[in-house]
Amino acid sequence: MKLTDKGSLRELFSQGGIEVEDKQYDELALYAELLCEWNEKMNLTAITDPEGIALKHFYDSVYPFYRWDILPEGARLIDVGTGAGFPSCPLKIFRRDISLTLLDSLNKRINFLTSLSKRLSLGAKCIHGRAEELGRKDGYREGFDAACARAVAELTTLCEYCLPFVKVGGTFIALKGADGEAELKRAENAVKTLGGRVERYERYALPNGDGRTLIVIRKEKPTDKKFPRNKGQMVKRPL
Repeated sequence: MKLTDKGSLRELFSQGGIEVEDKQYDELALYAELLCEWNEKMNLTAITDPEGIALKHFYDSVYPFYRWDILPEGARLIDVGTGAGFPSCPLKIFRRDISLTLLDSLNKRINFLTSLSKRLSLGAKCIHGRAEELGRKDGYREGFDAACARAVAELTTLCEYCLPFVKVGGTFIALKGADGEAELKRAENAVKTLGGRVERYERYALPNGDGRTLIVIRKEKPTDKKFPRNKGQMVKRPL
């Protein structure tokens, strides 16, 4: 499957004020090709049409980071439950200054991401593991300037997965759908308990009208050592 043509992609990204250089287009086109190729062997995405990939994977991943300038230069970023690499791999194509770690619990996806990183020279560290386990380990716990997640879990649970990775002063960036406001309300206690403060909340829409929500949580104090709990505890006793 080929990506939409260069002119169409540039027009799409220009709606978000983002310029696409020739090299970036070529890298996104290769990404789309690899995504569809691997998707025939394993479940990476239900979106495989060229326009859908351009809008709902690539533009959707990159736009909020550019619109609100939420990731500092040279940031060490971990993408938790990254799946097929969204949002951080498309972002890395535009932000080569980022130091990127990709975390996913399914080894097949990590195999794809390792291949993708190599082919696109992303320099990403690809880790097969569970966030609730890795978030307790030295070198990972509070070792990142930012953590991000897109379409992984309810925000209350996501906070417990992601905030332990973030150093004090850093941020957890959640990309949510149109119901992000309701999720944020339910997650108020989790944010506070885990050492965070909601710094930014933005509602916006993709060029096709689909609603989205950006939530940025600033880490103000260390996360208590009892977090993250195991998945069973998170389900039984959500924060």
